[in-house]
Amino acid sequence: MRKKNYLWIWPIGIILFCQLPVAAQNPDKLLSMTDALQIASANYMIQSKTNYTRSSAEAVQAAKKVALPDFILAAQTAYGTLNGVTGLGSGLPGITTISATTNAAQNMNASFGALYNVNINMNVFSFGLQKSFVAATRGQYEQDRADLRQTKFDVETTVIGLYLNLLTAQRLRIVMQDNVERISRLRDIILARTMNGLNPGVDSSIANAELSTARMSLTDAENYEQSQANQLSIEMGVKKMFYNLDTSFVTTLPKNIPAQNDINRQMHPVLRYLDSRVINSDLTAAYIQKTALPRFSFFAVGQERGSGFGGSFASNPNDYSDNFFKGADPVRANYLVGIGLTWNITDLTRVKSKVLSQRFISAAYKDDYNQAEIKYTDQVHFADQQISNTLTKYREVPIQLKSAEDAYNQKKALYENGLTNIVDVTQTLFFLNQAEAASNVACSAVWQALLYKATAAGDISMFLLQF
Repeated sequence: MRKKNYLWIWPIGIILFCQLPVAAQNPDKLLSMTDALQIASANYMIQSKTNYTRSSAEAVQAAKKVALPDFILAAQTAYGTLNGVTGLGSGLPGITTISATTNAAQNMNASFGALYNVNINMNVFSFGLQKSFVAATRGQYEQDRADLRQTKFDVETTVIGLYLNLLTAQRLRIVMQDNVERISRLRDIILARTMNGLNPGVDSSIANAELSTARMSLTDAENYEQSQANQLSIEMGVKKMFYNLDTSFVTTLPKNIPAQNDINRQMHPVLRYLDSRVINSDLTAAYIQKTALPRFSFFAVGQERGSGFGGSFASNPNDYSDNFFKGADPVRANYLVGIGLTWNITDLTRVKSKVLSQRFISAAYKDDYNQAEIKYTDQVHFADQQISNTLTKYREVPIQLKSAEDAYNQKKALYENGLTNIVDVTQTLFFLNQAEAASNVACSAVWQALLYKATAAGDISMFLLQF
């Protein structure tokens, strides 16, 4: 039996592997914030808005082509009888009638016939209707582009925020692990002293309770870390996993705190999107208004007709031929050219209400813009206060941590020598745990405040240029 060759699978496998996100290939590799943003660039929401933008771009091209003249070619051939009678009749929708010469008697003589048409129709002048239609379509395209930029901005700021949250959660989990180990060692000492009768038995119960509390706090920290990792995975579009993050955000402050105290209204992604809605609505209103104006059009028709019935068929029923080529051969031709005017006068009243409706939508969009402008302006000033407060806490944390460590070591030494009780020791343990937690989040809090300012100002580079 011939051995099968599977070497052709290797190139496909290599290609598929290379297309996997960096974090998904090697969970132990450091996931930098830049890598996280790069992976998140393939977010489904971004891809969805990208496709909307592409659709709007094609719609603009389609709107431009509406101005092209209609050029219609038509040809038909048919086979049937030609009997007519003088009388009244009316065409109904969906019913096709046959025009025929008046015959003295019914006959079943049938032949072929043909009709060839060329129709041309073009709007010559419509008071700017076509131009307004293209402008309104382009307005929708610009709105979709602004929406795409806003979505990218939202994804970037969300990923950065989740990255910092997860990093903080990991540091808190480490603090809780250290606390469990510290209390566990202290409990061993307490149990040994209790068994030797140096301390009352209740001390061991208190130590067990403190250890249990520490373990529950560790579980809470692990749950929080897992939830943040899950949210980051969702936003990045990869499977949930353990992330090895860049710890410089908990040890190093931003290089420079920007002094920008106002928002850039022309570059702010959210404000640009809200402004694009106003512009698009105004363009739509202008287009609707022009639909009520008259339209001048040019039209031309060329027609040729063939028939298997002779010119004397009405008086001579035998003057016909059942030859297909005889009926399909065009024997009569006509042409027609002209200029037409169409104007639906009642549209003036209909369109007026439609335009007013669209103008109110524009006013609502403008109100949304003004509200957002005030909101982000206030947030920028508030962010400066947050940055100042977090920097103050960052400078105070080492003092608090040193004091908590000294207090714990002192109470622990006094307890081991029988000079204080277990309650004093556990109280200093609580303060030490709090100080260690504050120490591990103080630096990242500054980064979070800076991210808040970058988000409010609409300039993500304000954050990205600081590491």
